[in-house]
Amino acid sequence: MRGHPGCPGTSEGVPGLLVCPTLAGGVVVRPTVSCVFVCHDGAGRVLLARRGAGARDEPGTWDCGAGALEFGETFEAAVAREVAEEYGVRPLAIERIGVRNVLRGDPVASHWVAVVFAVQVEPGRVRIGEPHKFDALAWCAPDALPEPLHSQCGESLALFASCGSPATPVRGVRCRSVHRPPG
Repeated sequence: MRGHPGCPGTSEGVPGLLVCPTLAGGVVVRPTVSCVFVCHDGAGRVLLARRGAGARDEPGTWDCGAGALEFGETFEAAVAREVAEEYGVRPLAIERIGVRNVLRGDPVASHWVAVVFAVQVEPGRVRIGEPHKFDALAWCAPDALPEPLHSQCGESLALFASCGSPATPVRGVRCRSVHRPPG
């Protein structure tokens, strides 16, 4: 495995492992898996959250939701957990719409695999569930998004648009893995 240009790191004989003394204090650096979700109302609007001062990165930008996949967790369970944590609501339907390989920085400082989902929720029940991370919510038409968007939000919204919202299906594009949580 190769690190950033000029990286003196080694794989220590383990495929997929990189130990780099110049990144992350010499600790093991691996991609993480994130579940990204574009919540929608089933009528064409998407839900975006403005990242507050306590957000991990890019405060003041509008973003769709996301969270890390925990060990032993299914994608759908991770999405349902994260939607409940971030927006205080249970998903009505979860649909896998794509996968992104996200590399940030030059040299790469963060790397994750983002599995992207469209998640239908009931708009009247949505609230800010993590006020230390988000300070506003907005229901938006895809052609009337607030600015500025988080640097990673646009690509996730593009995946959502390519599959078509339930109100505007895209001819010839098939999305996969529709999951309707029990109850």
